[in-house]
Amino acid sequence: MAMGPVLGIESSCDETAAAVLADGRRVLSSVVASQDDVHAPYGGVVPELASRRHIEVITPVVERALAEAGVALGGLAGIAVTQGPGLVGSLLVGCSMAKALAWAHALPLVGVNHLEGHIYAAFLTDDPPDWPFLALVVSGGHTALYHVPAPRQYRLVGQTRDDAAGEAFDKVAKLLGLGFPGGPAIQRVAGQGDPRAIEFPVANMTDGARDFSFSGIKTSVSLHVRRHGPLGERQVADVAASFQAAVVRMLVRKTVRAALHLGVKRLVLTGGVAANAALRAGLAAEAGEHGLRLHVPPPRLCTDNAAMITAAGAERLAAGERAPLTMNAVPDLALA
Repeated sequence: MAMGPVLGIESSCDETAAAVLADGRRVLSSVVASQDDVHAPYGGVVPELASRRHIEVITPVVERALAEAGVALGGLAGIAVTQGPGLVGSLLVGCSMAKALAWAHALPLVGVNHLEGHIYAAFLTDDPPDWPFLALVVSGGHTALYHVPAPRQYRLVGQTRDDAAGEAFDKVAKLLGLGFPGGPAIQRVAGQGDPRAIEFPVANMTDGARDFSFSGIKTSVSLHVRRHGPLGERQVADVAASFQAAVVRMLVRKTVRAALHLGVKRLVLTGGVAANAALRAGLAAEAGEHGLRLHVPPPRLCTDNAAMITAAGAERLAAGERAPLTMNAVPDLALA
C-alpha cells in the first residue's frame, strides 16, 4: 500500500517503543527502551514501576524514532498506538502521548491490539505469510492460537487456561535462581542440560479443546526443586532443558494439530517466547514434516517493539479506520 510515514507507539508492558514505517512495511526506524534493569530485582514486572519509567522515557524514545527516520511530526500520515491488552498504567502512557500528538498536529489516530501487532511482525520480513494462516502468539502475558482467514479477521482457536508460556519461563527461572527475564536465562542454561533428564507432564485437555495449560508443569518443577534441592549447576541445567522441552512439545503439538484440522497450510510463530531457539527449531521441524510453511520474524521483532504496532496500524489507517481522541486504554482488549 502506498502510504506516507506512520508513527507507532508501544507501551503495553515494560518496553517503551516507537517506530516509523513507510508504506506500512518499510521500517525507517525502530527504537526500544527496555526496563529489564528496573524489574530484575523483583523477578517480574512491577506495574507501578513500569508506568513511571514509561513516563520518563516516552518523549525521548518518540523523538529518537522520528529523528532516525528523518521525519517531522507534520510529515506523518498518521499515528498508531497499542490500546490493549496490557498493564493499564503502561498503556495509558502510550495512549496519552499518541492522542496528544494526534490532536496537536491534526493527524489521524488508530488504536491497535497488541496481539495483532505481534502477528504483523511476520509481515516485516522478506517472507511475509499469505492469508489464510494460523498464528501462535506466545509471550509473557499471552499464549493463544488465532486462525487468520483474511486481513484484519481473527478467530480464537485456543488459548492458555492459566499462565502464559512466558510467565511460566519467568517463574521457573526464579525457582532456579536464574534471574529475570526468564526466557533468555532458561534458554542459555538449557543448552548445557539434557532435555530428556526429567519427564515433566504435558497438559492435555480432557474436553479435547485446543487450549494450553502451564500451571501443572510449573508446579511439578517447583516440587522437583524442593525434593532434590539444593541443586548443583548440572541439575539446574537439566531442569531448565527438560522444562523447556516439555513447553516446546506442548506448543508444537497443539499448533500443528490445529493447522491440520483447519486445513491451513501456513503457520506464523510470534511473540516474545518465539525468540526461543528450541521452539523455533521444534515447530520448524514438525511443520516441515506435515508440509506446512512456517513464518517466524527475527527475534528482535518477536519481543515487544513498535514496528509491529505501526504495521498493523498502517493497515487499519489505510482501510479508513480512525480512533476518536476519547479513545481509552483497554487492559483486557480481545482480538477476534
